[in-house]
Amino acid sequence: MTDQPSLVEAPRPPDDPSRPLVYFLCTGNAARSVMGSAMLRVRLGPQPPVSVDSGGTHVLPGQIMSVRTRTALERHGIRDPFHRSRQLTAADIERASVIVAMEPDHLRWIRRMHPEAAPITASLKRVARDLAPAHEGSLDERVRGLELDRIDFEEWEEVIDPGGGEQPVFDAAAAEISELVDRLHRRLV
Repeated sequence: MTDQPSLVEAPRPPDDPSRPLVYFLCTGNAARSVMGSAMLRVRLGPQPPVSVDSGGTHVLPGQIMSVRTRTALERHGIRDPFHRSRQLTAADIERASVIVAMEPDHLRWIRRMHPEAAPITASLKRVARDLAPAHEGSLDERVRGLELDRIDFEEWEEVIDPGGGEQPVFDAAAAEISELVDRLHRRLV
């Protein structure tokens, strides 16, 4: 029997419009964006310097996360019992400082459906690698400095969708997302 880490509930402090918003985006808001947002909320703690939310490009609204997503998060010591899937909205885009996408199709969808969000949409891998540290300015300034609307997604940026896979595929996605969220967290605080 393996040791299971004690579970920490991903805090959901009330949204504060004075804080920048980091918005995680995947397809169904059922796995990758759920993992990324819960992991970042735990790392930021109950009084975060930024708000964190998530949504999807093609969502069945109001769905709970899958058992495999929940299990993968629990293996990282995280519970998020209140998650319900939601579609990215124009209000989310207006509020977001950065939209963190998981695959090329998300970037293409943003540029087609919400071109005004292209300057603030990047892959998790790119923002974890390229975002300037917090001491170099506000999150909005640092995101604008990336000139994201001029960059095309490259193959190395994709976080593979575990949907349809068995538990080991979800666990691998969670491990990759956890490492990337650690790097992003260091750039946010």
